Amino acid sequence: MEMCFLFWPQASIYLSISISFLPLCHFPLQKVTDMTFKEGQEFKIRVKPSDDCNSFSINIGHDAENIGMHFNPRFDASGDTNTIVFNSKSGGDWGEECREGNFPFVRGEECKFHINLSMESFYIKLPDGSMLDFPNRLGDIKYKYFSIGGDARIVGIKIK
Repeated sequence: MEMCFLFWPQASIYLSISISFLPLCHFPLQKVTDMTFKEGQEFKIRVKPSDDCNSFSINIGHDAENIGMHFNPRFDASGDTNTIVFNSKSGGDWGEECREGNFPFVRGEECKFHINLSMESFYIKLPDGSMLDFPNRLGDIKYKYFSIGGDARIVGIKIK
């Protein structure tokens, strides 16, 4: 495991990123465990899918067993093609998947997301400017865990 510490003066936060290598992932699982993302803030994420990306996921929650939003763009994975799959996890148990057909992603091209949070929903602005929302099934207004896995890497994150 490797630890990096990053500081974004604009957001006035320190982030600790731990990187774990998983045998089935093109890139290692990248996670941030000491951030705070809460209602009223905007979470900006830039990621770069690999040139041969099958899928990647972005998770926001309390820890790996309690995820408020699992955002999983699938180019070609698990029987889905060009589909965004949403889910949540509570106490280690996954909820029911939700699928979205709008798919503004291109393999090998950096993309940016903006995520806002309320007690009821996560609001996601996709790279093409379109908006999606996913129910905040955990119902919390503050989360401290973020991870990205699969065939993509974090380019940058910022919380404002």
